[in-house]
Amino acid sequence: MTKMLAAVAVGGAGIEGVNVHEVDVPEAGAGEALVRLKAATLNFRDIIIAKGMMSGLAKEPDYVPLSCATGEVIAVGDGVTRVKPGDRVNPIFALGWLTGPQPTMDMLGGRADGVARQYATFPADSLCLVPDSMGDLEAATMTCAGLTAWNALFQHRPLRPGEWILCQGTGGVSLAALQFAKAAGAHVAITSSSDAKLARARALGADVTVNYRTHPDWAAAVRSELSGKGVDIIVDVVGASQIDTAASLLNPTGVISAIGMLGSKFSWSQADVGGHPVARITVGNRADHEAMLAFCATHAIRPVVDVVYDLPRIQDAYRHLESGQFFGKVGINLL
Repeated sequence: MTKMLAAVAVGGAGIEGVNVHEVDVPEAGAGEALVRLKAATLNFRDIIIAKGMMSGLAKEPDYVPLSCATGEVIAVGDGVTRVKPGDRVNPIFALGWLTGPQPTMDMLGGRADGVARQYATFPADSLCLVPDSMGDLEAATMTCAGLTAWNALFQHRPLRPGEWILCQGTGGVSLAALQFAKAAGAHVAITSSSDAKLARARALGADVTVNYRTHPDWAAAVRSELSGKGVDIIVDVVGASQIDTAASLLNPTGVISAIGMLGSKFSWSQADVGGHPVARITVGNRADHEAMLAFCATHAIRPVVDVVYDLPRIQDAYRHLESGQFFGKVGINLL
């Protein structure tokens, strides 16, 4: 096979600027692996880049979108020993970010071509082996949303058994944090505007659920459910518009893991809120990714994929994500 399907997008052109074309299958060069990608998932970041909501995130003049996928190694180039044909793998979020602080801005689906395609080559050292306990779609949730949730809980202030976290909404990051926290012996409070989604969150183990539309003073409702106690980590995916309210729930040694901007601008510009540190979460490196996958295998974590679209319907997948009418992750079938 010499041709494949690939999505190509123009940063700032909107969802209509994401289109699928037939292109050549690449070949693995020295130090690279050719991967047959099988499943991918979307993140809110993909909408940010497509719509140009933040400048400088997209490769010019165009880019292959999406950062999260699972695939099978088909061939390897000279000098590759890390992976072999037949291995199931995740490409890591930022190519070449193996340990320590982030040294590169080559993030998939932005400044580096992403995974919304059927075949791709990657540096072999930027691939992680996927455990047999996870299906392709499940593992395809881990690269961005899963790893972001992992570092929100365990990087700056490691979560301890018996502690509490607060998750905002029921998207991929929040549900991954819920699952990780419960597996680690902690407790979870979660908010949403949908009682149906909150019921599903309870089925996943959420201890306290609050509908923020039914309870406009949702922080007071959460504290009431906790008998006046607070939480230890806030998984902040909303951003600055709700950060003060969320921080009011923190225990004295609590931390805000600042991740998203679903409701406003990021909270990253603030060093602290109400005396609580704001930890800027920027996904994570290969070592973090491998630790997370090992944890998932040990604790039989099964990530939630709500709906799956075929690659030619990628615009519909974007619109479904934008609508907010999902629970967990929106997937793309690349087969």
